Amino acid sequence: MKQYDTLVEALKDLESRGYKYNFNVAQDCLECAAISLKLFPQDFEVTEFYRFEGPTDPADSAILYAIEGNNGTKGVLVNAYGVYSDSGSEALMAKLHFS
Repeated sequence: MKQYDTLVEALKDLESRGYKYNFNVAQDCLECAAISLKLFPQDFEVTEFYRFEGPTDPADSAILYAIEGNNGTKGVLVNAYGVYSDSGSEALMAKLHFS
């Protein structure tokens, strides 16, 4: 797995490797509004993930997930972790918190 100094650096590299869509956590799936796509836990794999911690503020902490759908769609999900993280179904959160 690559090492990145910043979230922006990681996002740029992943985009250059085809991860061009942005996903958000919904109740029981990941959603990409740009292409009206919903990926349920059985419909995608997390191919890479990276943790970033803010230098002074825990609210700046985030996890970047590289997501690949079974249909070949590639995108990213940026999510806070800890008390600031998004909530979804148990199955969805288990899929994202495999690390």
